[in-house]
Amino acid sequence: MFSTLVAATLVALVSADGIPDFVVPGKCAKVANQDKFDLRKYSGRWYQTQIIDNAYQPFTRCIHSNYDYSDSDYGFKVTTAGFSPSNEYLRMQGKIYPTKDFPAAHMLIDFPTATRACIPASNERLQAEFGFVFSRTPQTSGPANDKCASVFRKNGVDFALFNDVAHTAECVYRA
Repeated sequence: MFSTLVAATLVALVSADGIPDFVVPGKCAKVANQDKFDLRKYSGRWYQTQIIDNAYQPFTRCIHSNYDYSDSDYGFKVTTAGFSPSNEYLRMQGKIYPTKDFPAAHMLIDFPTATRACIPASNERLQAEFGFVFSRTPQTSGPANDKCASVFRKNGVDFALFNDVAHTAECVYRA
C-alpha cells in the first residue's frame, strides 16, 4: 500500500515538474537493528552535524534537538530547531517512539514534515534517501562522525552525499 502511494506520488511529481533531484536510481539500504538498545541513553541535546539534503526539513544550519524521554510514552518528545535558508529561526516538535511491532532500535518518527529515511519507488529501481549524523557536540569532524560515516558506508549509503551542517558563533541552541 505504502509503495503504491509513493509510486503514485512520484508519478504526480514527474508529471508536474519531472523527477525531483533527490530521487535517484538504486535500492534502499538494509540496516540491521542495534542489539541491547537502551532508549534512555539517547535523552538530551543532540546536534545534526552532517545531513543528506532533505526537501522536507526546513533547517539548513545550527540544527539541534532535545530528546525528552518519557517512560509512560516509551519514547521521546522531541524539539528540533535551527535556521532556515532565509535566516529565520524555526522550531518543530514531534515524537520518536518504537511500536509494539518493532524492537526499540527501530522507531517511528512523527513530525509534521517527516518522511521515511529511504523511500523505495517504482519496484525499488528508484529511491529517495535521507540521512543524518547526530552528535553530542556541534563539531562536524572527529571520531564520532568518522564512525558514523563508516557505518553508513558499510550499509551501502554513499557518505559523499552528506554535507556538513554549519554550527557557527551565531547559533542559538534553545530547542
